[in-house]
Amino acid sequence: MRIVYHLGAHFTDEERLLKCLLKNRDLLARHSIVVPGPKRYRTLLRETAIQLKGQAASVDSQALILEQIMEEDVADRLILSWDSFLSLPAWVLKGTLYPAAGERTRAFSQIFPEIEAEFHLAIRNPATFLPMLYERMKPASYAEFLAGAELEQLRWSGVVERILAANPEATLTVWCDEDTPLVWPEVLRAVSGLPQDCVIEGEEDLLASLMSGEGLTRMRAYMDSHPPQTVLQRRKIVSAFLDKFALPERIEMEFEMPDWTAETLARLTGIYEADVARIAAMPDVTFLTP
Repeated sequence: MRIVYHLGAHFTDEERLLKCLLKNRDLLARHSIVVPGPKRYRTLLRETAIQLKGQAASVDSQALILEQIMEEDVADRLILSWDSFLSLPAWVLKGTLYPAAGERTRAFSQIFPEIEAEFHLAIRNPATFLPMLYERMKPASYAEFLAGAELEQLRWSGVVERILAANPEATLTVWCDEDTPLVWPEVLRAVSGLPQDCVIEGEEDLLASLMSGEGLTRMRAYMDSHPPQTVLQRRKIVSAFLDKFALPERIEMEFEMPDWTAETLARLTGIYEADVARIAAMPDVTFLTP
């Protein structure tokens, strides 16, 4: 069996992936893939990881925990999703982004040390990620929010490196949240492990939330009459229809942060784009790109 950990990050998914997979439980079951409800494992795994303090769980403990998570007797793939696997929101920004990412992923994988671990992570431009975190945390001051972090030194590549260093035997797939509408089918299949030719219910739900009904109808009709032959062709079609029919209120976001200017946003975005290129070039990372 392989255990798949969808790590979030915060503000990149809002349970969309988990809801889609739960909607396809029967399909997944036919491929020996199990997606338990989150109440079965989130608190259980967190408390178990704290108790173990980084040590490997015993065989008996592993069996007991799996029994609480899974109703099925056997599975080839067990999918667990939680945007706080890397950190609870209060500890996301402490000197850097997700400083405990390596330690925490290792702690969770040590609950099942003899089972292969597979990690999946969406990242987001700090220019939009940090304002959302600021709104969530509601700190007393901007200085308290930064907690010693240097704004322009924040890098997702550091998070990725910490995960890989702590889990050298695990695989890691990464994508940009900004690209999710274009790579959503690939994300679903990467996490689920389903074959490419499987029809997944709800595969278009994300596009439906971003595009007008007319646009979605026209896109479907176009794809029916001009079936894309490759993933790249599909992405080009989706991109073209999003450009024309996207709902502005769903695409355009406005944020306010103390002392931030348009230049701050531009600098952070430039740093992020360079960081994304670095992550995509890492040999131990599978990067999903449009």
